[in-house]
Amino acid sequence: MSEENRSECIIVADDHPVFRDGLRRIVQRVLPTARVEEAGSMDEVLALAREGETPSMFILDLLFPGQSVEAIGALRQAFKRSSIVIVSMVDSQKAVDEVMAAGADGFIGKATAPDEVGEALLAIRDGDFVVRFGETGLLANDAGLTQLTPRQQDVLRLIVGGLSNKEIARELDISPFTVRIHVSSLLRALGVNTRAAAAAKAAKAGI
Repeated sequence: MSEENRSECIIVADDHPVFRDGLRRIVQRVLPTARVEEAGSMDEVLALAREGETPSMFILDLLFPGQSVEAIGALRQAFKRSSIVIVSMVDSQKAVDEVMAAGADGFIGKATAPDEVGEALLAIRDGDFVVRFGETGLLANDAGLTQLTPRQQDVLRLIVGGLSNKEIARELDISPFTVRIHVSSLLRALGVNTRAAAAAKAAKAGI
């Protein structure tokens, strides 16, 4: 069986069955061939992840039994090739920075519309870095470019240049996790959801 036709495993974890079922339905709609496993605690997540094939993606609530920033970091170390997506009602920049620094690949607010959640999951699966909130949580700011710190501007220029987070880390001599924090902060400052959208906005402004 070819790589692209092989069914992938995705684990959805939330201690609220309604939210968990909603996420499962979104995943099955955008990735119909994926096998979706559900968990209500981090212990269940780890048990499922260690059975059979390595999950291609973990979609986790920020607050459920056994979950913590440290647990996200441990999951990243154990499953380096899997995508980790946090879906949460909490949408503070501090929370986003902490989970991104721990190794998450994306952060999606639970107020985000289902279609937009699906789009974000596909973007993360394809290697993008996504911070997505619902309308009440996204700070759209036309003047965002001028409000970026010098380091965030450096990171943005390198994103425009097509560099990955790891390449940016090497170029600026900082850790990849620090790059994640800068990227999540600049995405929110610019009022965009993905690295690609940030690059397009910066390029349009002549950066």
